[in-house]
Amino acid sequence: MSIWTDLMGCEVRYYGKKYRTRVIEAGAGEPLILIHGVGGHAEAYSRNIRRLGQHCRSMAIDLVWHGFSSKPPYNNRSIETYGDQLLDLADALGAPKINIEGESLGGWVAMWFALNHPDRLGKLILNTTAGIRYGSGVAERPETGVNLLRERSLAAINNPNRETVRKRLEWLMASPERVTDELVEVRYQIYTEPETKRALTDVFSNSFGGGDSAKAYLTEDQVRQIRTPTLVLWSDKNPGHGPDAGRRVADLIPGAGYICINDAAHWPQWEQPEAHDQAVIDFLRG
Repeated sequence: MSIWTDLMGCEVRYYGKKYRTRVIEAGAGEPLILIHGVGGHAEAYSRNIRRLGQHCRSMAIDLVWHGFSSKPPYNNRSIETYGDQLLDLADALGAPKINIEGESLGGWVAMWFALNHPDRLGKLILNTTAGIRYGSGVAERPETGVNLLRERSLAAINNPNRETVRKRLEWLMASPERVTDELVEVRYQIYTEPETKRALTDVFSNSFGGGDSAKAYLTEDQVRQIRTPTLVLWSDKNPGHGPDAGRRVADLIPGAGYICINDAAHWPQWEQPEAHDQAVIDFLRG
């Protein structure tokens, strides 16, 4: 499987007025915005864009400060800025409403959007979402938790080489061999681009429970206020928080559905693309 062949027939475009957002897209109709996690890029959804594009306008983006999107000075309001970027993108598309799937950080951004712009959101998919300050009863898996992710992220951006980048990507997968040489090369090229390296250094320094991210976590009471039709999509081997956390999120949001994809970690859309895509298509169809 190759990112290049997966994306054959897709288009790369840039949208927005306030921000310049890189988008890889396929299909037509109501937009489904696919949002990667911290340190990621649109290629996180390379195995899904074309298949999902048979049912909607499937659009994987680079968040601000990531990939090839805008890199303004870091402002210590990252989640709000990402949400503002989504609003700018929706306006540029002329879309009264968008559907959103957010993975990890992307889910955090999607929840912020659901709380602050519910009138612009159709349906919401939370893929192994980050950004929730859980109450009692949800425990992090310490051997694969946020401290290890922080360590590998900082190593990859402070000393970007193919080995540090590979180790960072392996955290995402249930099996390390799922990290392809091509995926390593894509991320290595992004991380060694000087402007991106500078921007992601700021992002990582303010992530993983430190910096401005510590102030932006959503409480369980805030999550309960989401009224958008929601699918919580989790995985059996998700690092950090296991399936009990996914169940908790689904229980918090009124009417939310829940699906746990087996034999996947933090990137079920990459590791089990057919199962992921069918779950998303069924949800969008209602």
